[in-house]
Amino acid sequence: MIPMTSDPSPTEAAPLCAAPHPEPRAATFDVPPGAVDTHAHVIGLPPDYPLAQNRSYTPVEATPGMYLGMLDALGMTYGVLIQVSVHGTDNRRMVETLRANPDRLRGIAVVDPDVPDAELDELAVAGVRGLRLNVLFGGGVGLDAMTRLGPRCAERGWHLQLLMDARTLPEMENTIRALPVPVVVDHMGHMPVSAGVGDPGFQSLLGLMRDGRAWVKLSGAFRVSDAGPPYADTASLATALIEANADQCVWGSDWPHVGLSDMPFNTGDLLDLLGHWVPDADLRHRVLVDNPGRLYGFPPAA
Repeated sequence: MIPMTSDPSPTEAAPLCAAPHPEPRAATFDVPPGAVDTHAHVIGLPPDYPLAQNRSYTPVEATPGMYLGMLDALGMTYGVLIQVSVHGTDNRRMVETLRANPDRLRGIAVVDPDVPDAELDELAVAGVRGLRLNVLFGGGVGLDAMTRLGPRCAERGWHLQLLMDARTLPEMENTIRALPVPVVVDHMGHMPVSAGVGDPGFQSLLGLMRDGRAWVKLSGAFRVSDAGPPYADTASLATALIEANADQCVWGSDWPHVGLSDMPFNTGDLLDLLGHWVPDADLRHRVLVDNPGRLYGFPPAA
């Protein structure tokens, strides 16, 4: 179990995050019915929702109401909540939100590798569809748990989600290929644009996508850009991923954009990036509707 604390105050090691833009705006293109934001977080604060002692940042609160308002503003029919690292393996805030919105939301949990089957079954009933492994931010469960949790995900029709730097992929590619479940890689591989599409790790990611072993989230442009807003330099990574396997790309807002000391963009700006990366409306429909519908089990929009 990851140690938690009731002290919400920021420290030098876990600085305070900026809040997301208070008025997220719609995209400049038409968002189709059934669109899914596949990556966002809800965050509670102590004492009700303790924070991990080894966290990398101290968040502001991100309530379910704020989250649903963001989905509405962006025109998203559905959403996928990802267990945030600062809550460690305490999935309560996320699960409460899933249970309150069973027709609209799915989730990805974080658990200890030796979690009881009964707890995994309860998470499945709540709407969880996979488990996240995180080696970038304090509070996560590392990639060494892949081989232990992979079979347990397979039993439930789940996948594994990886928050990692793609440059480390070559050393674990064989392990990923041997897993009984697909993997979903966060934030376009979470490596700096300056590493380039030719980086061996990014090439490994493209190969996993071509072979149907990996999905990728077209998200987190602000985390990988070298140029800063409007993050136009990220197009090279996004384009390569789409060309590798457009049917295994999904989009995520990464709201409330944790880990930033200031907030230089509106969440709608990030959705507009997808419009630049994918100007074809039919292909955008696959990324926003068809692909996440298959991955997370969302029904077609009415």
